[in-house]
Amino acid sequence: MDILSTNYTNTINNKMVATMDHEYVFHSWSIQENLKPLVIKSGKGSIIWDFDGNEYLDFSSQLVNTNIGHQHPKVVQAIIDQAQELATIAPSTANLSRNEAAKRIVELAPAGFKKVFFTNAGADANENAIRMARLFTGRTKVLSSYRSYHGNTGAAIAATGDSRRIPNEYAFGHVHLFSPYLYRSEFYATNEDEECERALQHLKTVIDSEGPSSIAAILLESIPGTAGIMVPPRNYLQGVRELCNTQGIVLILDEVMAGFGRTGKWFAFEHFGVVPDLITFAKGVNSGYIPVGGVILSDKISDYFDARFFPGGLTYSGHPLAMASIVATIDAMKEENILDNVEYIGTKVLEPGLKALAEKHTIIGEVRGVGVFWAIELVKSKQTKERLTVQIMNDIKKRCAKKGLITFITDNRIHVVPPCVVNEAEVLQALKIYDEVLTEVCQQLT
Repeated sequence: MDILSTNYTNTINNKMVATMDHEYVFHSWSIQENLKPLVIKSGKGSIIWDFDGNEYLDFSSQLVNTNIGHQHPKVVQAIIDQAQELATIAPSTANLSRNEAAKRIVELAPAGFKKVFFTNAGADANENAIRMARLFTGRTKVLSSYRSYHGNTGAAIAATGDSRRIPNEYAFGHVHLFSPYLYRSEFYATNEDEECERALQHLKTVIDSEGPSSIAAILLESIPGTAGIMVPPRNYLQGVRELCNTQGIVLILDEVMAGFGRTGKWFAFEHFGVVPDLITFAKGVNSGYIPVGGVILSDKISDYFDARFFPGGLTYSGHPLAMASIVATIDAMKEENILDNVEYIGTKVLEPGLKALAEKHTIIGEVRGVGVFWAIELVKSKQTKERLTVQIMNDIKKRCAKKGLITFITDNRIHVVPPCVVNEAEVLQALKIYDEVLTEVCQQLT
């Protein structure tokens, strides 16, 4: 704030910050002239506020990454302390903060994992996992779901299933398939067991059609996030694992959004009793305080590169400030029993509260999720399942913001994704706002 105050003689307010943003900043995934971004000054836990004193309850966790909440004092202090000790260093060196971060991550991973390759974010984590799988197998093709998002770098965006990949399809060797989604089943399934069986048969058909000997990896989000928080049938990932074992295919599970406490476990795949070959992560590992991501390597893939050159690297791989924030985040989550909080909030407060909303409001087609990772799917009719329009969803977002609630909205869904430190009172406040807004929208639609 001292730096800002030396540059501006007038009081800093929302209007000034918004004006500067419009003048100087080029935003992602946007038509620039239409933008009116929310102005934020600071935050604490699940609350954020602007320069004019308006407070908001953050049920977006920004981009579903502030798992430990805003401005956690232990994480902030760790970054300060590390900056005073060693602010940056080349990734070719060894430094203690990187060692400690890698050690903590490996200790959380399943047995059979021993090393971490650090990246700058989730996209290049997936990028490098794909690179590792291709080198390890000597194959090129990568299978991933149409209902997915894996990042916006070359191979990661090509592996992504949603429509944002279409103007960005420059990478080669990517094949898409349909993963389970019972509410809108591609397989005419009527229950979870049918959806699982038919989705696995579909995957097997794709593998056979593409040629198993050409497929390096299957890349899946353990629980697809941006695509809709679609918790897979309980046996699906185990079935994928078995197909990979049979055909010598590397299984990469993307834990970028679902990992590090969001589902009530350190990794979302723990809910399904499956172990991948490579695990990608970012976001929640340090709540996004410093850009970071990475790949956790299974022993067999790590060992493969003991005597072979790995042709990948990044200037900021294992950046000391990011490493310090990882150490502090994991330590604080353990000390404060944050995973227990997620389990309690998810099962005792969020799940019953969201299901009550679904019973009350005719425009809720389905609620689904686990922990603090939920989606409300909104439809014009429960019978037809026709999606609410973008215009209506934008209206819902604005109405929630006016009532002091920041939402994460994608397509026809409200993603209910508060920080893992959220408390019961905050959840009840958010549920009340959802209820009020959905009541208003229902009245408007009738």
